[in-house]
Amino acid sequence: MNVYDILKERGLIAQVTHEEEIRELLGKEKVTFYIGFDPTADSLHVGHFLQMVVMKHMQDAGHRPIALVGGGTGHVGDPSGRTDMRSMMTKETIDYNCERFKEQLSRVIDFSEGKAIMVNNADWLLDLNYIEFLRDIGSCFSVNAMLTAECFKQRLEKGLSFLEFNYMLMQSYDFLMLNRKYGCKLELGGDDQWSNILGGIKLCHRKDQTQTYGMTFTLLTNSEGKKMGKTQSGALWLDPNKTSPYDFYQYWVNVDDADVIKCLKLLTFLPLEEIDKMAEYKDAEINKAKRVLAYEVTKLVHGEEEAQKAQQAAQALFGGGAASENMPTTEITSEDLGKTILDIMLIAGLIPSKGEGRRLVQQGGVSVDGNKVTDFNLPVTADLFNDGEIIIKKGKKVFHKIVLQ
Repeated sequence: MNVYDILKERGLIAQVTHEEEIRELLGKEKVTFYIGFDPTADSLHVGHFLQMVVMKHMQDAGHRPIALVGGGTGHVGDPSGRTDMRSMMTKETIDYNCERFKEQLSRVIDFSEGKAIMVNNADWLLDLNYIEFLRDIGSCFSVNAMLTAECFKQRLEKGLSFLEFNYMLMQSYDFLMLNRKYGCKLELGGDDQWSNILGGIKLCHRKDQTQTYGMTFTLLTNSEGKKMGKTQSGALWLDPNKTSPYDFYQYWVNVDDADVIKCLKLLTFLPLEEIDKMAEYKDAEINKAKRVLAYEVTKLVHGEEEAQKAQQAAQALFGGGAASENMPTTEITSEDLGKTILDIMLIAGLIPSKGEGRRLVQQGGVSVDGNKVTDFNLPVTADLFNDGEIIIKKGKKVFHKIVLQ
């Protein structure tokens, strides 16, 4: 089956530049394509994971991915989908983040000889001569046309720096360089990258008269159109030190009923026939589909062993069993004793603020070792601990172990 049809059936494709030509190309030859990842943090998040899934679908069909890390573009920052300017990062931070990305991408993509390549755009962007670049590349872009691009329009009201205005030129130049160096014919990205991708296609045609193509995929949003992957403590990271495998698993177990089938199609490699059967589940049965989703996505990101641990921890808790050693844990010292339950929940990252904690307590949403907390000034003292630990439960499904060192 043509990989284009697979991506389309699973709902991954948002826009394409030349549908029939791209489908034919993917069906008859090994295509080199690229996706860019800017190192704005020291970990990829679940939005990037959707792009990794597309890369794997393409790689499994015999095509060659280029994972382009933005060691150069990271110095500027992509204005797409943002209302403010990104904070500036040092070269050391950018380089460190790029290294972390390599590790995470390798969990899903096979980078062995000839299968995929990882490239850093710092290799050609950092040593550019500004005047030469303006004459050679800048002359190919119309400011009038750039200002109509969605990624710039939404920023014009709040202010768009000249630094960010250059981003489209740099990303377009990336495509030109990858086409020249590696024969890359296709750029993929999230749907917010559409304008930047079109810029690269036009530049390749204008400079080298080569035909290149673009495809964007669906952004990971819930049934209300809001971006998924946001938790109370921030983004849903792929780094286990930033989002534990247990918390990662729990996120997917707790997705809305309306989103579970879509997520199974977008984020797993389960056959569509199997997913279609789960689409018929009703009421409590839908929780089975959520557990499948959570297990499959956690397995892809963290490996089978961690997925099994997270699954067992959840079963132990929700089956009424004892607390599991795989539960998220925060250690406190004797110096923390006497602090309130809200202080400890803040330390553990269970609440973003004391105001939110007070609201939860008032609604009966917090318990310690099965006992409901009614006083948000409850002091956490040594006599609360059994064998040096307590379990805080938030809402119906969030459990956290506090260990006294």
